[in-house]
Amino acid sequence: MYAVRLWSVRHAKGLNRLYHAFEWVIRRLHPLCARIGYDRLERPVAAVEKPIKEFLFDCRMCGQCVLSETGMSCPMNCPKALRNGPCGGVRADGGCEVEPEMRCVWVAAWEGAQRMGTEPTLALQAPVDHSLLGRSSWLRVVRALGQEAQPVADEGRKGATVPR
Repeated sequence: MYAVRLWSVRHAKGLNRLYHAFEWVIRRLHPLCARIGYDRLERPVAAVEKPIKEFLFDCRMCGQCVLSETGMSCPMNCPKALRNGPCGGVRADGGCEVEPEMRCVWVAAWEGAQRMGTEPTLALQAPVDHSLLGRSSWLRVVRALGQEAQPVADEGRKGATVPR
């Protein structure tokens, strides 16, 4: 799995493009998901999401995926579970101080983000909400994107939207 995780970081640009194409599709699934019910979809979607993300990224199914912001390097793979950058113990060769044979996930995040043409997020990530462990982050994205803009009913302008 570790070799595939490193491959994913090396191919972050292509995986990010694939993600954005996937995001376009899932954005359009919101009406259907809302009709079926997000709670009813949680188990089957998580059952599909988990093996895919586990294989590619050593995903821990935290339910709060930030792969597109961290160069396709999952910060949950950090032995210290640091979601806001590396600790002070990164070795000179980029190795982890806890597991020296493992590359620091934040060094990998920086490399992956450079391949994507971006920088790793500098915004502080909220602490992990453990109530979301094992839940689908894909469904959270569908719900968030679907509710991003709702029609304005009382403005009198046809098709006007208000961002949420």
